[in-house]
Amino acid sequence: MRESSGEPANGLEWFGREVEEALRHKGAKARDLVAYSGYKEPYVSKVRHGQAKPSPEFARKCDAFFDTSGFFARTLVRISERGGHPSWFIPFLKLEREATQIAQYSNSTVTGLLQTPAYASAIFKSAFPRESEERTAARIDDRMRRREVMERDTPPLLWAILHESTLRTVVGGRRVMAEQLHHIVNSVGPNITVQVLPFVAGAPASNLPFTLFAQEDGSTVLYSETLGLGHVSDSRGDVTESQATYDRLRAAALPCEKSQAFITQVAEEYGR
Repeated sequence: MRESSGEPANGLEWFGREVEEALRHKGAKARDLVAYSGYKEPYVSKVRHGQAKPSPEFARKCDAFFDTSGFFARTLVRISERGGHPSWFIPFLKLEREATQIAQYSNSTVTGLLQTPAYASAIFKSAFPRESEERTAARIDDRMRRREVMERDTPPLLWAILHESTLRTVVGGRRVMAEQLHHIVNSVGPNITVQVLPFVAGAPASNLPFTLFAQEDGSTVLYSETLGLGHVSDSRGDVTESQATYDRLRAAALPCEKSQAFITQVAEEYGR
């Protein structure tokens, strides 16, 4: 069993591969695990193929069947902690949970903490068209659970700058967009500020999305992405340059109240 390295990017796939490896090592068949665990064959098959999240009880049954001293139970805890997200995204989640302030700029889609389930579903179905409904539902659930960081007694201060393109790109249809944009406006409050960078502002200070996380110790960390990779930097030069870029984006964006009015206007256009 491998607990610290070599796991697939998909946590459910990771668990399924370990079940397959354990069956091979034991010289057993999937039907033997079905009979021992008491779970039905379709469920066990989906777990083996990374298409369903195993229950804590099933993980305990695996440990008993394979005599693995809690390995599968611990693996399930690790999967739950990382929420089924790819390994390269885990640093982002850790920074998000620990930040005192989050400053985000997005020029493609609405930032994750502000997404509705329907909007997130449309994104996942577009990005992963071959995945099962169960796997998509698990992704949506993982994304919605990230909101818990904003529901703490002392949540971080979230400042999101959304390029107008994020409002105009029709994700999931007009009804989904109307709901999504109204949700953004309703989310604004003491701990959440949203600004819109309109098309008329011209060329943006950044052509790529990025996030700045202020930490409790006073430091700031930059997070950015390329295709399939996440990049974390605490370099003073990178952070300082990104903070200056964010300041320029914020200055070019509409003021907060005008941004809310703008988002509401676009939402109403979708609702017609």
